Amino acid sequence: MRYRTLGGTGIEVSAHCLGTMMFGAVGNPDHDASVRIIHAALDAGINFVDTADMYSSGESEIIVGKALKGRRDDVVLATKVHFPMGEGPNRGGNSRRWIVKEVEESLRRLGTDWIDLYQIHRPDHTTDIEETLSALTDLVRQGKIRTFGCSTFPVEEIVESHVAAERRRLGRFRTEQPPYSILARGIEKSVLPVCRRYGMGVLTWSPLASGFLTGRYRRGGTIDLSTGRAALHPHRFDPSSPLTAAKLEVVERLVAVAESIGTTLPELAVAFPIAHPAVTSVIIGPRTMDQLESLLKGASLTLDDETLDRIDAIVPPGTNVYPPDGVWTPPSLTELPLRRRPVGERSGA
Repeated sequence: MRYRTLGGTGIEVSAHCLGTMMFGAVGNPDHDASVRIIHAALDAGINFVDTADMYSSGESEIIVGKALKGRRDDVVLATKVHFPMGEGPNRGGNSRRWIVKEVEESLRRLGTDWIDLYQIHRPDHTTDIEETLSALTDLVRQGKIRTFGCSTFPVEEIVESHVAAERRRLGRFRTEQPPYSILARGIEKSVLPVCRRYGMGVLTWSPLASGFLTGRYRRGGTIDLSTGRAALHPHRFDPSSPLTAAKLEVVERLVAVAESIGTTLPELAVAFPIAHPAVTSVIIGPRTMDQLESLLKGASLTLDDETLDRIDAIVPPGTNVYPPDGVWTPPSLTELPLRRRPVGERSGA
């Protein structure tokens, strides 16, 4: 296993990180089986584990806590906060009130006294970024977290956070966790260059493009919309959709690339993001032991320049075959009053 320094933190992490979103009710509900998968990943040299409070409503953190008993000191543990946890107002977001409360819940579920990397899962335009950074800075000073980062932030939000941190002399985001795969290369345009400029570590998610780079979905084949990810988000896998057709067309060309170098499509997909100089670690998120073993093969694969050139010819750098799933959309696009003047104000000089 290769290791790299996580931005400017001085923390050494494995070039592939174990993502645990699929442990718990949403994926693998068997706690003992999930613990065995985590132990197998650690035994293979992975020392970086990423989870979130909202994964299976906290169940993933509980499973991770069980798995790390007796091994905590050897693991760089990351979790996240932002999404609602339960009913009612003030049970989500990026406010000091919620962060200070929820970090205690994550510590309890994880069975640990500290979190190595605490991440803000998505932006929150109802909260001043200085409020968020101030709360996180205090948690570092209290020893409850070692450092903090952001996840799936657009480039302008990343820059704004660094400006605010410098202006207020607060701690700054040390990492960013964006989606990145052969099918979704948009972050190469600005997010990755800006992260390098600020010395941020980058841990990327969804290298398999929500399952399209597993080889399970092929052009001309049948897509079962009743199981797996397709059942959760059938519109993303609709075979009649032009977007799905575009993904499947690219998949066929990538399968040919993988076969020509004696590997599989998922192994090619997992090896691709780590070739970018801005990427520190690639998150792999298995649900079963077989999936972990397959993904670990990709973690040991190094792609040469010729192979990367062939991938560039299929999906040009900085382009998306599809908008990556789960990306944050700014209120300026989703909230009508922010993009349309009232009818009475639309006319006149």
